[in-house]
Amino acid sequence: MDRQLENAKAEVGTGVRTKTGPKRPHRSGHLMCLTPWWGVACFLGCIYFAWISFGHVSRHEYEWPHDLWTAATYIVWIVLLVGLALDTRCLRERLFFGLLVINFVVGCGLTLWHTIPSADVRTARIGTGALWAVAALVSLTTLRSEPELRRNKV
Repeated sequence: MDRQLENAKAEVGTGVRTKTGPKRPHRSGHLMCLTPWWGVACFLGCIYFAWISFGHVSRHEYEWPHDLWTAATYIVWIVLLVGLALDTRCLRERLFFGLLVINFVVGCGLTLWHTIPSADVRTARIGTGALWAVAALVSLTTLRSEPELRRNKV
């Protein structure tokens, strides 16, 4: 540990780089922005779920699953999405993952609420459909590459 500190001080003082250990891979802090396919895939997925949500409302289908497997699935997705949101430093990606976290928290809450009235399920389906649509639009913002991203990609 002391040798690493001494080497780091020597690097700063002389401008000469010395190898102090295994080289870490370069991370830019972007998960989706570096590859446009992620933005397109997320857009298509979010649009699909928005269509499903609004389809339930248009057909007056206000049932919601209340089993433990569904709740466990929601919890796994929430943990995964929070991890992804914390792993990135890109505001656009954090906003996207944050919208998905909110959507899945609402879904998990509805799953755990066994006595929810149909009117509240209808409102939740409209709200989650709108959140899916907004998340789809936010995912498209990750398609725009910034000059910094292009430099880091090479």
